[in-house]
Amino acid sequence: MESIFHEKQEGSLCAQHCLNNLLQGEYFTPVDLSSIAHQLDEEERMRMAEGGMASEEYRTFLQQPSGNMDDSGFFSIQVISNALRVWGLELILFNSREYQSLMINPINEKAFICNYKEHWFTIRKLGQQWFNLNSLLTGPELISDTYLALFLAQLQQEGYSIFVIRGNLPECEAEQILGIMRVQQQQRPRLIGEDEAQTSAGRSAALSQSEVVFGVEDEVVDEDDELKKALALSRQDIDVEDEEADLRRAIQLSMQGAVMSNKSSESEMGNVKSGSQAAGSAAGGQRAGQNEALTAEELRKRRQAYFDRQQQQAQPNIPQQPDTKSSGGSGSVNIGSEEDQQQKPSQ
Repeated sequence: MESIFHEKQEGSLCAQHCLNNLLQGEYFTPVDLSSIAHQLDEEERMRMAEGGMASEEYRTFLQQPSGNMDDSGFFSIQVISNALRVWGLELILFNSREYQSLMINPINEKAFICNYKEHWFTIRKLGQQWFNLNSLLTGPELISDTYLALFLAQLQQEGYSIFVIRGNLPECEAEQILGIMRVQQQQRPRLIGEDEAQTSAGRSAALSQSEVVFGVEDEVVDEDDELKKALALSRQDIDVEDEEADLRRAIQLSMQGAVMSNKSSESEMGNVKSGSQAAGSAAGGQRAGQNEALTAEELRKRRQAYFDRQQQQAQPNIPQQPDTKSSGGSGSVNIGSEEDQQQKPSQ
């Protein structure tokens, strides 16, 4: 198989590849085929000029682009036919009535050229075996004798124009080697770009799979983050509730301490008991409704102010002790003074 010459597709130069694969060598270049196309254009121009260079048909012909070649590298069947004529080869339409009337078995021919929508490729017999030398394939494709007729019929159904090559093809290395031995093809060649397409498809599939995996991982990470946030918020709520509970307990303890201190102070103050108890209960009732919104520092300050007021109220009612240094007469004077002090409030 390595001895078979096979040009692969480059641009739109399928006509060049078709001719070189047929002749089994680099016989034609794009420049060679372009010169043949220009010669054909000049011959057509001269034939049109015979009807008059001032005619409308001639001016229209000059304005039209070449029908034998274009900028993409396509060449017409006339260019291929003239190129093969240099080697003494002739093209015959395979599905024409003249050829079909001959009823020739395709395996007895030497080569075929096929064309469909500006694409050209060669089917040639090398030794005793047929090969598809399509430039769009990665290599020559072995065709069995029984499959050749079916392959040509399939190409006709797909719209291909098939031409039979008549004449003596130039000698080549592949013809000599395959003339003494037969080859077996283990793996059929693929279309050029098919491996790349499968590779790119595999890459895209792997990429999409990895994206799915990453997406699942991202979703798991997002769920973990949301769970952590929810736990953090719940902890904050618990901490806030604990702080509020501690504050309520501190307020209750302070209230109990205030009540106990009030009771002890009332027992010592005697006459001020009822007034201070009423004031303490009223202040305690008001404080019970307000202390929940107070801080510990404000609560301490208010308690201190409350005790200060009680001490100020209790100082005028404390009895004065007699002066032990004074004489007996002075005792009567002090008693009189106490009676005067008791009568002053009544006055």
